Amino acid sequence: MSIVIHHNPDCGTSRNVLKTIEAAGYTPIVIDYLNTGWTRPQLLALFAAADLTPRAALRETKSPAKDLGLLDESVSDDTLLDAMLEHPVLVNRPIVCARKGVRLCRPSEAVLDLLDQLPPGPFYKEDGEMLIDEAGNRVG
Repeated sequence: MSIVIHHNPDCGTSRNVLKTIEAAGYTPIVIDYLNTGWTRPQLLALFAAADLTPRAALRETKSPAKDLGLLDESVSDDTLLDAMLEHPVLVNRPIVCARKGVRLCRPSEAVLDLLDQLPPGPFYKEDGEMLIDEAGNRVG
């Protein structure tokens, strides 16, 4: 099975996840969802596979969620899904699909749980935090 990443190149977490996947030797299918958008069946399938609700997948910061009135807990899942279809940035990222499952990979090291092989060590995130030590072991 291929690895698929629903990616936002402007997001540091998403860049870290993509870099980790590639460093582990995979060539993922990269979906720039801000350009391609979402479909309702696609979001429903991703959320079900990742055991997420639309509320749990809602990006609250650096998105129009507050301005659209979506932060109130009384807003329904259907309303959130409609907003996510209209404003793809409302979906938190990155979402990764792999043989081991589907996850919202926040923090970025969550992607390690989906990989059959890890990047060779030492391996660091953009901010300099070590993810894999010199011996190839996960850190933290």
